[in-house]
Amino acid sequence: MTSIGFIGTENSHTDHFIRFLNTEERHPGFHAAALAGGPSERNHTLASDGDLAIVESPEDLGGQVDAAIISTRDGARHREQAEPLLRAGMPVLVDKPLATGIADAEAIIAAAETSGAPLVSCSALRFVPQIAEVSEGGTETLRQLTVIGPADPDSPYSGLFFYGIHHVEAALEILGNPVVEPGSVHAHVTRDGDTTVAHIRIAGVEVTFTFVVPDGKQRVPFYAVATRTTSVTGRELTLDPDYNAPALGRFVEAVRTGRSPVPAAELLSPIVIMSAIVDALHNRKDLP
Repeated sequence: MTSIGFIGTENSHTDHFIRFLNTEERHPGFHAAALAGGPSERNHTLASDGDLAIVESPEDLGGQVDAAIISTRDGARHREQAEPLLRAGMPVLVDKPLATGIADAEAIIAAAETSGAPLVSCSALRFVPQIAEVSEGGTETLRQLTVIGPADPDSPYSGLFFYGIHHVEAALEILGNPVVEPGSVHAHVTRDGDTTVAHIRIAGVEVTFTFVVPDGKQRVPFYAVATRTTSVTGRELTLDPDYNAPALGRFVEAVRTGRSPVPAAELLSPIVIMSAIVDALHNRKDLP
């Protein structure tokens, strides 16, 4: 039995993963076994529902589990949590975003490459069926791509990175996952009240990201529009109740095979793009 430990249990994604693994037993041979973060009320609830052990720190998972899932909301903490486990050879799924800066993302990737430990990180939007529908264009050249969705530049979880990474990973999936090297892209960003718009050229395509701050319990849906020479395809990108299942499936396969599912450069590309957007937002001249 392959045991999996969890870090960042405040995120509801942990509930999903435990349900898939223990309640519904979707992956025979894999079991949610431990929660890091100490005896909080949240961990006690999760432990009682799933019969999991509770440990104090991520480091305490070593020797108790075979793999780990990090769902900490603030991606700025992902490096400190993932790097030691990866260096010790433990497979790790880092929930989006991989990190909130290029240097931290590169360090996480380097730790995995040094030990040979599988590393997985991805947005759930990559797997929704509408992505394939927007991507289909036959031989027509993609002229412009727009991705719209919720994100708050002032989020306590590293601003736009928390939800904005979904926009970027959806766009990269539609574009065929081009490699975007650090320093190769520059963004033009404007902000008007609750709406931030970023324009950036990726793999020869003009891409526009529109980030709209959620209003209480209401938020703009994720939406993608692809403009080609003679056609326009627009789809709402809908997350169903099992939207985290494909990411877990990708991780389980990585643990089984002992291999990371995508190249390091592909893991880094979303962070390169988001960093360019965030830097441009912080450096814009029309700050209020």
